Amino acid sequence: MTAGKRFDEGATAVRRHVWNGKVWSATPYRVLQDTDEYLVVAGWPGLRSLACTTWITSILNGGSNRDRTIAQLASGRWELGWWTWRDTTTRSWYGIGKHFTVRQFFDAEHRPLTWYIDFDLPKARTRLGIDTFDLLLDLIVEPDLSRRHWKDEDEYRHGRRLGLIDDHVHRHVNAAREEVVALIETRQGPFASDWSPPAHTLWQTPTLPEDALEMP
Repeated sequence: MTAGKRFDEGATAVRRHVWNGKVWSATPYRVLQDTDEYLVVAGWPGLRSLACTTWITSILNGGSNRDRTIAQLASGRWELGWWTWRDTTTRSWYGIGKHFTVRQFFDAEHRPLTWYIDFDLPKARTRLGIDTFDLLLDLIVEPDLSRRHWKDEDEYRHGRRLGLIDDHVHRHVNAAREEVVALIETRQGPFASDWSPPAHTLWQTPTLPEDALEMP
C-alpha cells in the first residue's frame, strides 16, 4: 500500500482495524477535517462495513460471547461479514500517533448521547484512510464531561493474558489513560468544546472501495 494522504472535507476515508497483517474490520466514513495531527470523520445509520462475524453475532445478541471474539483474534483465524450501522450518528477524532480515539454519539434528534474513548494502536495513514486496532479498553463520558467510567477492563486484562497486548503497548495505554483524563478535566484537545452533530444530509452514505481489504 502506498503512503497515506490528506483527505478533503466530504471525501471517503476508510478506518481499518488490522491485526498481524489481516483486516479485522473496515468502515467507510465521510471526512470532516484532516490535519497533520488528527483526522475527524462522521458516520450515520445505514453505513455498511465489513467486520469479524463473531463480533457481529455478539452485538446482535446484546454483547454476549465476547470471549469467543477475543479468542478468535488471538488465534488469527476469523471471517468477515457485512454489518450495517444503526440508530446513532457518530463524530470521531483520530489522533495520528495516539493510543486513543475520541468519539461522540448523537441520537436521531441530534442530541448528544455520550463521549466514547477507544484505546487503540497508533493510527497509521494509508491511501484509503487510516489503520489501527482496538485494544479492548474504553472510557465512557457524559455529554457534559461531568462523569466518566471505565468499560471492558476485564476484557483488556484477558487480552493481556492472551498476549494481544504486550508490556510495551500496555505502558503506552497507561500513559494514554492519564492523557485522556487530563484532557477531559481541563477541556482541552478534542474536548475543548462541544461538537455539533455532523450535517450528514449534505453527503451520500460512503461505501467501501473494492480494494478495502488489500494489504501491502
